[in-house]
Amino acid sequence: MAEDIRKLLLAAFDVEHREHVTAIRGALGSATPDWNDVFRRAHSLKGAARAVDLPAVEAVAHRLETLFEGVRTGATALDREAANAVHLVLDRIESYVAGLTDGAGPEMPPDALAALGRLLDLPGEAPPPGPASAPAPSPPAMPAAPSPTPSPAAPAPKPAPEPAEASAAILRVPADAVEALARASHDLASTLAGQAPAADGLARLARLARDLRLGAETLAAGAGAERPEWRAFAARADAFAREAADLSRRQASATSAVEGAATRVRAAAERLALVPAETVLAPLARSLRETAREQGREVDIDLRGLDLPVERGTLQALKDPLLHALRNALSHGWEAPEVRRAAGKPEALGLGLAVAVQGSRLQVTVFDDGPGPDLARIEAAARARGLLGPAAAADPETLLRLVFEPGFSTAEAVDTLSGRGYGLSVAADAARQLMGSVRLEPRDPAGTALIFSLPLSAARRSLLLVEAAGRSYALPGGAVERLLRLKRGELPVAMGRTILRLGEGDAATSHPVTDLAAMLGQSADPADPGMLTAVVLRTRGGRLALSVDRLHDVRPFLVLPAPAFGADPGLIAGTAVLHGDVPVLVLDPEGIAVRALAGASGGSLGTMGPAQRSTTPVSPRASARATILVVDDSITTRTLEKGILEAAGYRVVVCVDGQDALERLRAEIEPVDLVLADVEMPRLDGFGLLKALRADERFARLPTILMTSRGDAADVARGLDLGADAYLTKQKFDQRQLLDTIGQLL
Repeated sequence: MAEDIRKLLLAAFDVEHREHVTAIRGALGSATPDWNDVFRRAHSLKGAARAVDLPAVEAVAHRLETLFEGVRTGATALDREAANAVHLVLDRIESYVAGLTDGAGPEMPPDALAALGRLLDLPGEAPPPGPASAPAPSPPAMPAAPSPTPSPAAPAPKPAPEPAEASAAILRVPADAVEALARASHDLASTLAGQAPAADGLARLARLARDLRLGAETLAAGAGAERPEWRAFAARADAFAREAADLSRRQASATSAVEGAATRVRAAAERLALVPAETVLAPLARSLRETAREQGREVDIDLRGLDLPVERGTLQALKDPLLHALRNALSHGWEAPEVRRAAGKPEALGLGLAVAVQGSRLQVTVFDDGPGPDLARIEAAARARGLLGPAAAADPETLLRLVFEPGFSTAEAVDTLSGRGYGLSVAADAARQLMGSVRLEPRDPAGTALIFSLPLSAARRSLLLVEAAGRSYALPGGAVERLLRLKRGELPVAMGRTILRLGEGDAATSHPVTDLAAMLGQSADPADPGMLTAVVLRTRGGRLALSVDRLHDVRPFLVLPAPAFGADPGLIAGTAVLHGDVPVLVLDPEGIAVRALAGASGGSLGTMGPAQRSTTPVSPRASARATILVVDDSITTRTLEKGILEAAGYRVVVCVDGQDALERLRAEIEPVDLVLADVEMPRLDGFGLLKALRADERFARLPTILMTSRGDAADVARGLDLGADAYLTKQKFDQRQLLDTIGQLL
């Protein structure tokens, strides 16, 4: 029982200590700090640490309290040295509490107490290393006390009364439990969507019953009184019709109520997935301060908007890229103190992290007040790497885009902070995975800002569903500016491409139309060939006019990461899951813009590009509709493989695992010419399926390909020993290799 109470106390302390630490940090960065409140925070932190029996935290909190007492009475000046010491102490407290396990933590580093001891001029504390600086006003001498209780010689005044806490219960829930709840709520919604045919069937039954009743009444009326059995039949038909109609109404009402409840459950689950940005991003500042100390550099860190609730998955995906960006800013934004003084800046480098909502987008910014982007060095590095030709224009916007290229760096040497050129590349990759963008720009009056612009939620987003070449795709709703349907014959054509003019008069702009189906290497199939159906997208490079075959609706959908294989990373940003667990690929507007500008097409979107069509021989049996059985428990993988094979001319059937495939083959529902199977599946895996097939004389010679993420030599040997005709790994997936292999086996 006592152990349970201690766990509850520690959980409460974890929340409380972060509130006090955040408030103290905020005061250090404020132009008008409330030192009475800061003193109260230190006092409360000390009392809370004592209540949960954390003497190491209590001891440093006591010295903080003593320091802030001197500051608030004017006896001590909080100069740069003191501010650095306070930040060090707060970092040590946070690290200590984060390392607690069952109430026990690592040793508190001695530098925290020592730094405060030097400020308070306590006996036994060594003076700070380094050259002497201008002395600050001396605090009153205070004896070192082993007990954290304030000395009677310098009694601390009574702290201000604690504000009443809001009556709110705090429940600590594991992140994976929240994610599981969100997935379960989505599965519930998908299951309910699958009941729509049952409701439609009941409605049809009600209509048939009504028609039967009307027919029976007509027959009864024609038969007259001499045929009472007709009247009895009509009465029974009438009762049946009333019962069917009532059942249909009740089913519709129940379905509507359950769907409403499922929607509320999903919304609540998604709200649970939102956490204050501070919970994931606050430790970045501690890490950066530690790095600055190791480098002997003075920094002022400004954190803004970390109380904003953000989807946890987004924060986790941003954590490492933001740390790279902050370290990059520390390296490239650093200037010698005398240089900063000459420029009218504070001696300490200002670094910041800001989280904000701009319209329907989440904006996360890393900023500094250093010298700003060195465009001349960026241009020189770009030309040296061949990213810019000798005569190519080097406008600032182009140069600031090039810094995101992998390996791009303007550092003169590689050190622990930068120089390898992958920090900003990591940032760009993270933004793309979250279906967002990132840009680098100079700040006014000085410095650099790295700005991430992301959808507010990385889990459920508003998407526009479009159709191209008979397949559905999704476009992020935030990138869609306009939807147009225009007569093709009335549009100008230049160099074989339709031109779309947007705007009026002198402000009008012309945009060549990019055909999505052609980009995917397919033939367009518009609903009305005489009409152009176009989507105008906003991208970093401006507007892009994209023609599609058909437009569908705009709705929020659950979005999963892009498939690990089979998808062109230049065009695909994720997978949207429609009702009924039907996946569609989410296109990246920036990738489409780059591909359109380059005039390239193709890629592994589950289709074949023109280059692949000309170089990949299709088996003669493909034209005869050879049947391939695809076996994989991932719906996304099944859908991609099915699209690739159908685009090559094959007929495809799918199964969800080895047992399902074995039962279908044994039932001989259709002749199967080849099996393409995953290895890791529930019930019966790919190895088990292969073993069962080779043991059955009907399927002993059936061509079978294993395609899996398990690429170890032992797994490959096992698959081939069991009789696999080919073993392909998803990590090195190449759809041309897959089609070539199938063509050879057939």
